[in-house]
Amino acid sequence: MGRPASAEERRLFGRYLDLLLQWNRVHRLTGLEAPSAIVRELFRDSLLFLTRLPLGPLRLADIGAGAGIPGVPLRIVRPDISLTLIESKRKSVSFLESLKRELGMPDVRVLEGRAEELLRSDPELSGQFDVVVTRAVGPLRRLLPVARRYLRPGGRFIASGPPPGATDSWSTPESPVDVEALHVPELDLRRTFLTASTEDS
Repeated sequence: MGRPASAEERRLFGRYLDLLLQWNRVHRLTGLEAPSAIVRELFRDSLLFLTRLPLGPLRLADIGAGAGIPGVPLRIVRPDISLTLIESKRKSVSFLESLKRELGMPDVRVLEGRAEELLRSDPELSGQFDVVVTRAVGPLRRLLPVARRYLRPGGRFIASGPPPGATDSWSTPESPVDVEALHVPELDLRRTFLTASTEDS
C-alpha cells in the first residue's frame, strides 16, 4: 500500500477477518482457514491492485467477488471508490450483504447473478464503470468481452491472473492484454497482472 494502515483501516480489516472466519466455518467461502493466510493471500493480495488503479474518485465493479476480494479491501483503503460487487453464488451474496452492513458501507452495491446475464436484465449497467477487476474467475477470452461492456470509454479491466509462464490463453489478437509479472519479496507473493482497456481492439 506504500504507507502504514490507519487505525480505522485496521479496525475494518479486523472486523472483515472476524466475519469471514465466522461465515467460513459454515459456508466455506474460502479454502483458507488460518487468519494469517487470509490476511496474506486475500487482503494483502487484493491491495496489489492499488498501483494499477487511476487516482481520484472512480466507479469500480468486481466481477466474481466471492468473499469480497479484491473489491472490499480496495474500498477500505480507497473510500473514494464507488464499489459494485457482482457475484452469482447465493451464499457469497448473503455474506457480502452482511459484510457491507458490518463495515458501515451502505453505498456498496451487491448484484446477484452472472455478469453477462446482469447486462441483459439491467442494460443501464453497460458503460458505467471506470475500472473492472477480477481475480481470474474464468478464461479471459470469455470474460474480457463481458467486462468491457461494463466499462466507460477509456475504462480499464484489471485481472490478477495465472503464474508467470501460464498467460498464453489470456491474450488473443482480437483481445490484446498487457501482462506484468509481480514479485513482492517481503510477502513472498508472486502474481501476474493482466490489463486491457476499452481503447484496445
